[in-house]
Amino acid sequence: MARITPIRTDADHKAALARMDALMDAQAGSPEIDELSVLGDLVEAYEARQFPIELPTPLEAIRFRMEQAGLEPRDLEPYIGNPGRVAEVLSGKQPLTLAMIRALHKHLGIPAEVLIGAASPTRTPHEAEVG
Repeated sequence: MARITPIRTDADHKAALARMDALMDAQAGSPEIDELSVLGDLVEAYEARQFPIELPTPLEAIRFRMEQAGLEPRDLEPYIGNPGRVAEVLSGKQPLTLAMIRALHKHLGIPAEVLIGAASPTRTPHEAEVG
């Protein structure tokens, strides 16, 4: 088994990926499989630090879920309200309320932490303060 060291640089990352590639055909229960597992954990941690994935805005998440499920704005009425309210939310003019967040999370499976992310992604912080 090769000596395993922390992944701190791009060169370390590339070397770890190359070693993992070389270990892909290792036999179950072998020291090489253990090495592959540890390298995988180190690569995952390095990539999470170096290439963080940002959460989508609430509107991006809603639009994505609508596209995934083939939903139309009228399909959001049970969760958001009347057609005018749905249009305001989808245009970014109306922020989500707590009740809307709960309903969208429960019925459409959109993570609550994403829906809470920002009051309105189209408003600047100053506009949100002013109203």
